[in-house]
Amino acid sequence: MAVGAQSETAPAFRRHDIDWLRIAAIGLLILYHAVIGFQPWARDIWFIQNDQTLEWLWIPMSLLNVWRIPLLFVVSGMGLRFALERRDWKQLLADRFLRIFVPLAFGFFVICPITAILFTSRYGGGLVYLPNAGHLWFLVNLFLYVLVLLPFLGFFRKPDGNPALRFLARSFRRPLALFFLAIPPMLEAWILDPEIYWAYAGSLHGLALGLVCFSGGFILASLGPVFWASVVRVRLPALLAAFSLYLVRLLAFGLQHEPAPMVALESSCWLLAVFGFSATFLNRPARHLRYLSEGVYPMYILHMPIQFALSRIVFSLPLPAAIKLLLLLAGVLGLSLAAYECVRRVFWLRPLLGLRPHAKA
Repeated sequence: MAVGAQSETAPAFRRHDIDWLRIAAIGLLILYHAVIGFQPWARDIWFIQNDQTLEWLWIPMSLLNVWRIPLLFVVSGMGLRFALERRDWKQLLADRFLRIFVPLAFGFFVICPITAILFTSRYGGGLVYLPNAGHLWFLVNLFLYVLVLLPFLGFFRKPDGNPALRFLARSFRRPLALFFLAIPPMLEAWILDPEIYWAYAGSLHGLALGLVCFSGGFILASLGPVFWASVVRVRLPALLAAFSLYLVRLLAFGLQHEPAPMVALESSCWLLAVFGFSATFLNRPARHLRYLSEGVYPMYILHMPIQFALSRIVFSLPLPAAIKLLLLLAGVLGLSLAAYECVRRVFWLRPLLGLRPHAKA
């Protein structure tokens, strides 16, 4: 290949749509956690619960549930692949230790225990200091994937001369071949057969599915233009298939006890549609993109104790549940953003919340 030429499977240096998807996924996570506070089982999974529930909201949340966390794992795998364009594996491992393990340790001993104290004191359990990973379970999985997979994923770093990538590149020139990407998550679902597909946190199913999605994201990013061109062409069929499978879950199963492989297929179709539409409309620079892309990580780390503190205030107000939800969501987003604004200005706090020690100009 001539100097300066780009292989058809070489990854693009920067994908603005991936930045937007990361921002959207964290935003959906914050929305999802706020809605849990208005479900009748919220207290059972250690969420502060409002007396008046909004159970109907679980219908749209069930649509998001099957793909929002897999999306984060796929995007994280893609991010690792893009990072390898600028670093060797030793530099990348050091960077991931700083960006993942350090905030995880800080969250384990400081952030998540605050969340636990807010919950236990609300329900008569007193002030109990309990180190835990809490909502940062995602970082535990992510760091394990980096440690375990990095030596093997290096095989997919160089597209030229890689038979596996050449085979995938030839296959994905036929866009409908992308639907075969559903086979690994369907096999995982068939083997482990999780009772609740979206119960990712702290489960073997969540660990295995995350591994599939993370490694898949790395490999797909290595395909570069071949994957992005194909996923754009398949976005409408994927959206139709995903929504049809969701209707089957809703109308035939009542969103309960669905066959796990069917849910995995639906999840894969949603992911193809999301990547296809985002590649079509979002792969361009935009004002505030860099700011938000940096900010969503500390906002994710901080939002749970903020939500629990606000829940104790908002849920005591004599207001309809829908108004409380809007107040809670606006408060969590606003205060999380304000906390990020404070953290980004304090050099010693930045690494604890997943930011690089020194902000770029």
